[in-house]
Amino acid sequence: MEKIAVISDVHANITALNAVLSDIKNRNIRKIICLGDIVSKGANPKKVIDIIKENCEVILKGNCDEVMTSDKALIKKFWTRMQIGEERAEFLKNLPIMYEFYLSGYLIRLFHASPYGLDLLFNPAYSNKKNSYANLEIDNPLDLFKNTEFIGKTEKDKIPDIIGYGHIHTPNLVRYQNKLIFNTGSVGAPIEMLNKNEYCPTNKFSTVASYTILEGKHDEKELQPILITNVRVPYNIGEEIEILKNSSMPGKEKIIKSLKTAISEYK
Repeated sequence: MEKIAVISDVHANITALNAVLSDIKNRNIRKIICLGDIVSKGANPKKVIDIIKENCEVILKGNCDEVMTSDKALIKKFWTRMQIGEERAEFLKNLPIMYEFYLSGYLIRLFHASPYGLDLLFNPAYSNKKNSYANLEIDNPLDLFKNTEFIGKTEKDKIPDIIGYGHIHTPNLVRYQNKLIFNTGSVGAPIEMLNKNEYCPTNKFSTVASYTILEGKHDEKELQPILITNVRVPYNIGEEIEILKNSSMPGKEKIIKSLKTAISEYK
């Protein structure tokens, strides 16, 4: 049985990333897949890109990676865009959208958010119908399994059995009509959308980093045992906050509050 670590939404949080990579190493996991959003929000985008490149066998593009490599980011001199420079921006720009493989007889398809775009939302535990993300929400879980032009698939391609994604920063595992959907949560910017009280003592469960471990027989098309596990990893949030405080990054106060509480900085 091979173990594969799937991480997502690091968001330039180098302290959380190092903690997660240390946990992965301690479990003797050699293959790591990253589902994107490597940059934005954190103060170390350049270093985090380099660490991801060094440690991850597969790296996909997230919506924040896309934004930070756009012409708009360069023209408006977004802070993160200025930090990463041309070579790293080109690397992010050319990342693939989707990756799939067989594990223990199941076809697993991975992407950042959806087969329709990098910023659509499927969150089985929280509705966005009453906020500014309403037009991005995916209602039907089966839509995540569609073969679309965006991910380079046609009607002739096989429909996956399992979907893995990131983007919403909240881990979950959902079974729906003989299909399975898992979300890795976020390494560097965990969110609990229902958190409201900044001083709630239970916030400590949601502020930790998270990632997913897949365990099974790689490239095997016959059914075998399979295991999907969400891992929560505590890290030194205070250290990351100090890094943010000492940086020149604009808007860091909202990010600091979000790291301490798991409350979305967009609220």
